[in-house]
Amino acid sequence: MPKKTFENDNFFERVYLIVRQIPSGKVTSYGAIAKTLGTARSARMVGWAMNAAHNLADVPAHRVVNRVGLLSGKHHFDGTNLMQQLLENEGIEVVDNQIVDFEKHFWQPNVSEQ
Repeated sequence: MPKKTFENDNFFERVYLIVRQIPSGKVTSYGAIAKTLGTARSARMVGWAMNAAHNLADVPAHRVVNRVGLLSGKHHFDGTNLMQQLLENEGIEVVDNQIVDFEKHFWQPNVSEQ
């Protein structure tokens, strides 16, 4: 994980602004968030922001998955299946840590909403 700096804090907050906009029952990817921020190659940094969001109740980190709908960040949630349970509570089916009908549930962040 990168050292905590003002630049990282600012980047993380920009990520959280997008994540807070993801509607219930929808998901987006680390890469889609990075691209929306104009930093297309920083999907891993978005992942670090999500890892740091576990104490932020207003950031629905469970709605951010990898580019194929895999719950790649699930080990950062309390409990074995909390990420999956949160998604299923919103009507998203998950089988073998993968979102079923990923394209149907995918939400594309909009630059103009920033």
